[in-house]
Amino acid sequence: MRSQSHTSSRPSLSRRQFARLLGAGAACLTALTAQGMEEQLARRMGASVESAKLLPKDPANLILLNSNENAYGPSPAALEALAEAHSVVMRYPDYWADQLQEKLAAFHGFDPAEVVVTCGSTELLKMAAQAFLGPGRRLVLAEPTFEAIVYYGRQTGAEIAKVPVTADHRHDLAAMAEAARARPGLVYVCNPNNPTGTLVAKQALEEFLARVPRESVVLVDEAYFHYADDPAYGSLLDAVHAGSNVVIARTFSKIYALAGLRLGYGVAREELMQQMRVQQVIESWNVAGCAAALASLDDDGWVAQNRERNRSTRAFLSEAMEHRGHACIPSQTNFVCVHVGAPVPPVIEAFRQHGISVGRPFAGLPEHIRVSLGTAEEMEKFVAAFDRVMAAPKPLSAVNSLPAAATPTPLWAPN
Repeated sequence: MRSQSHTSSRPSLSRRQFARLLGAGAACLTALTAQGMEEQLARRMGASVESAKLLPKDPANLILLNSNENAYGPSPAALEALAEAHSVVMRYPDYWADQLQEKLAAFHGFDPAEVVVTCGSTELLKMAAQAFLGPGRRLVLAEPTFEAIVYYGRQTGAEIAKVPVTADHRHDLAAMAEAARARPGLVYVCNPNNPTGTLVAKQALEEFLARVPRESVVLVDEAYFHYADDPAYGSLLDAVHAGSNVVIARTFSKIYALAGLRLGYGVAREELMQQMRVQQVIESWNVAGCAAALASLDDDGWVAQNRERNRSTRAFLSEAMEHRGHACIPSQTNFVCVHVGAPVPPVIEAFRQHGISVGRPFAGLPEHIRVSLGTAEEMEKFVAAFDRVMAAPKPLSAVNSLPAAATPTPLWAPN
């Protein structure tokens, strides 16, 4: 079993060595096409598969523009690594997580002791909440923002201080710094922010760090880091290098398109990392995810291609909406918030009736729908559906006709 330090003295494993180690079972998995796997599942589950077809995550029935996923999927190198990993899924993932930890450390210029591999970036949020929050401490965050940290913060008994975003949907850093003065604990900054898509400039965030109490830890969630192209934006990894009380969260779910494999990582100075490690579920990763992540980090071309696809698709959607008189919040992510000019629950339902799932309602955005960026074909279908939905007066005026379940208030919801 792997030690809590999550470090390894073993030599690095090259891609070629890794391929030889895993290659024995590659052909078996490669032969399983998506259709073949679905047929196998159907045989195993029988009639229960039919009821599963109604689930909102089923891609056969809905165009999924609701969870900020990468519709183009993983890189060819990652898919090859997944196939190769088939032959070692009977093994515990310690060795592969060690390799990924060491590679991430080298990738960002850190010591392995300053890096942790997690089950999605949400596990890092949970670890940070448990390490730095508790009764008598305060969690400070924007509203709206990614809500998982609130769920984990409440579990610790901490006070939750939500600071509304500014009129242009950006973090109110001055108000957040002021809120952090009382009962210092954890400050959460999702940058770029989900669900608004806006960002905090690097210089502004560095100035913010100087105003936050020294006892506080600032958790910067950089899940959408790769999509931001504003010159003012930048990662705070160098603040970690400088010894600040900063934790950086990253994920393989977005640009690398490995959301279903649940893999993320965190970076922090060693003292903070030690406090978080003891909160981690032991062996919370999986061999396939680690293998795909190792391959993804080497595929710069795929990252660049996805960035360009995202940039052009984002521009297409924003221009299409603006042309129709519907303003969009300027986005630096792989989603866009569109102002529909009416309460969103019936609009969301109307899109579902047209075979498209968009984001759920968010606090502070009563008349905005969040639309994840899909393929070019999917976005064209969205725009066509948008014209039909917005032209139909009934869905927009029937606010009280929808059941209460149409506007859920989850403890937290992914993405």
